[in-house]
Amino acid sequence: MATGKINVSVENIFPLIKKFLYSDHEIFLRELVSNATDATLKLKHLTSIGEASVEYGNPIIEVKVDKEAKKIHITDQGIGMTAEEVEKYINQVAFSGAEEFLEKYKDTAKDSGIIGHFGLGFYSAFMVAEKVEIITKSYKDEPAVHWICDGSPEFTLEPSDKTTRGTEIILNVAEDSLEFLEESKIRELLKKYNKFMPVPIKFGTHKETLPTPEDAGADYQPEEIEVDTIINNPTPAWTKQPSELNEEDYKNFYHELYPTQFEEPLFNIHLNVDYPFNLTGILYFPKLSSDLQVQKDKIQLYQNQVFVTDNVEGIVPEFLTMLRGVIDSPDIPLNVSRSYLQADGAVKKISNYITRKVADKLKSLFNENREDFEQKWNDIKIVLEYGMLSEPKFYEKAGAFVLYPTVDGKFFTLEELKEALKDNQTDKDGKLVVLYASNKDAQHSYIDAAKEKGYEVLLLDSPIVSHLIQKLEADNENTTFVRVDSDNVDRLIKKDEEQISKLSDDEKEKLKTALEEIVPKQTYTVQLEAMDSKSAPFIITQPEFMRRMKEMSQTGGGGMFGMGNFPDMYNLVVNTNSELASSILNTEDKTHQQDLVKQALDLAKLSQNLLKGEELTAFVKRSFELIK
Repeated sequence: MATGKINVSVENIFPLIKKFLYSDHEIFLRELVSNATDATLKLKHLTSIGEASVEYGNPIIEVKVDKEAKKIHITDQGIGMTAEEVEKYINQVAFSGAEEFLEKYKDTAKDSGIIGHFGLGFYSAFMVAEKVEIITKSYKDEPAVHWICDGSPEFTLEPSDKTTRGTEIILNVAEDSLEFLEESKIRELLKKYNKFMPVPIKFGTHKETLPTPEDAGADYQPEEIEVDTIINNPTPAWTKQPSELNEEDYKNFYHELYPTQFEEPLFNIHLNVDYPFNLTGILYFPKLSSDLQVQKDKIQLYQNQVFVTDNVEGIVPEFLTMLRGVIDSPDIPLNVSRSYLQADGAVKKISNYITRKVADKLKSLFNENREDFEQKWNDIKIVLEYGMLSEPKFYEKAGAFVLYPTVDGKFFTLEELKEALKDNQTDKDGKLVVLYASNKDAQHSYIDAAKEKGYEVLLLDSPIVSHLIQKLEADNENTTFVRVDSDNVDRLIKKDEEQISKLSDDEKEKLKTALEEIVPKQTYTVQLEAMDSKSAPFIITQPEFMRRMKEMSQTGGGGMFGMGNFPDMYNLVVNTNSELASSILNTEDKTHQQDLVKQALDLAKLSQNLLKGEELTAFVKRSFELIK
């Protein structure tokens, strides 16, 4: 029997490992199963190149829980270790066998799938175990050995009677980690971290009924057999070539990732690149509402089929974190800070690649079946509009497929829109005016008035529309966007014929004074305009600039400009050619004049969903009094 001291540079390495190596102790299972996978894939590689003269067979990894003995067993049928290799790889902390193996066989092992970069991974066992044992036999014709360590730098290494190739890790679970002796807990962790590991993982058994023979009699009793429960899928969809998969395969994999999601994804994007970095994966566009508070953290990050995290910020462009799916790359560093990831050159390249790939896929979907793309627009627009605002490289490509729908259900790209509006919606300076509504129902009267004049009105109803419009106007200097209930509408569109007021200047001044005595000054600015007599007598509009500032402050712009919440400010536009304007002007009864103004203002507010609470109650009472 050999004894010795583990070669570490600090005496208290084990307490450090237990407390600080990983933030979450449950990672131990991921690390140990990953090591078992490595050992299996190494053997597969050596047999494939003729360097190991053993039968590879159909190896599995088995995880067993012995609650009574307080032990967890992780067993593989992989490459195994000799006594010399245990000394080298186990007793020298942080010497990664996978790293050395890859370096030695770098020309042939490039695609062997070895997980590789964990280094201290084995020692994560001491986060949950008071004693760890290794029983291992190499694929080489050498005796098996048994290594034991109780969490101090002392170890023992002695011969073992193990006769089969591979390694068994035995964790003698510590009193503060007994939760890991529950089968349900281990199953949960295996499903979380090892669901798609490339080697089958056995955890327990289950009964299966054999098929009934065709010639079985009426009294035949079906035979039940005990079979291994394999809890992982070693060949998930992202490890295959797109040519090997059809739409049904992609949908099935989506439901494998998200078993509680009943809605089908809209479409998927298969990522597959091996230069200048290695990256595979599948991203899915789910149905999304026009809500910035959508659930993120649905994309799972893997490294060689080992689950790492579902927080992919810094790796995936932020606007795509609203998608779902899987990304797998051995080139993404593990267990590092977000600021490190954001500064890492390889990660930036990966992020840029994903952005480009998504943009290219969207363009091809648009070109191949525009009608289908238009039908899905409302379900994907929030992601694309956010991408235009946050990712310059995405914005550059977005013009080819981002759509601008009208209130009537027509769809334009920006260039198509410019062409459609150029003859009918320009101001006196020749600037293109794009009218839009943000709420089809609330702004119905304004939309109706604009359509009567022959104008096209877009429906832009996402919460970030103010930011997007600001960017579009900055990049298209001869185009301005005006909301249909804005005070700018009638001034900007040159097609409107100028109306002559029926009131003299003195009458207009008298009317304005009367109105300002009744209309709340802190909220409304009274404006008199000569309009068609058929137009509404009182119209509420919003100052375009202040409205945009208010909207931007509500969706993040306020902080950017150092401004807080903006007060509600409106214009009350009074049609001087309406009969109501004349009635207000000519009535001698001040009480009646006041009632007319209040009623007309409340009607205008009601049309804009601005009449609520106490004011609404007073309006209803006043209306009943009027119709008595």
